Amino acid sequence: MDSVIDDDLYERTKRLLEPGEIELNGAIVHTDLGSDEDIEMHQASVDVGDIIAEHAGHDPRDTYVYSGSDDTNFASNQHQGLTLDDEEFVWECQQLLRDGTFDIVFYYEASADQDAILEDIRDLGFEVTGVEG
Repeated sequence: MDSVIDDDLYERTKRLLEPGEIELNGAIVHTDLGSDEDIEMHQASVDVGDIIAEHAGHDPRDTYVYSGSDDTNFASNQHQGLTLDDEEFVWECQQLLRDGTFDIVFYYEASADQDAILEDIRDLGFEVTGVEG
């Protein structure tokens, strides 16, 4: 069982995973990155997105990041991982500044290997809370 660092954020994430067109799980990645560390925040998002892609059965080299800055339908700190060939959804994340550091909330299909995703995120050096839809 993962420790929950922020009960409010966990509950809000859980509500976002409620049944929709596809079943989703999530991960809340807790960082010590502040608002002045944009490059590190971007790299952390890409690295975690690659982990999710791999454990969802996609080659991370065959995915790309579609960012909020690319589309007025997205917030500036909202990103999606999509496949190159058919733009299939792989993951989505939101980067949230909370108490001076960022938490990154990821959503992805529940068929991805949740335990392996969480383990690999921890191997990157981040504390992570898993959320199952």
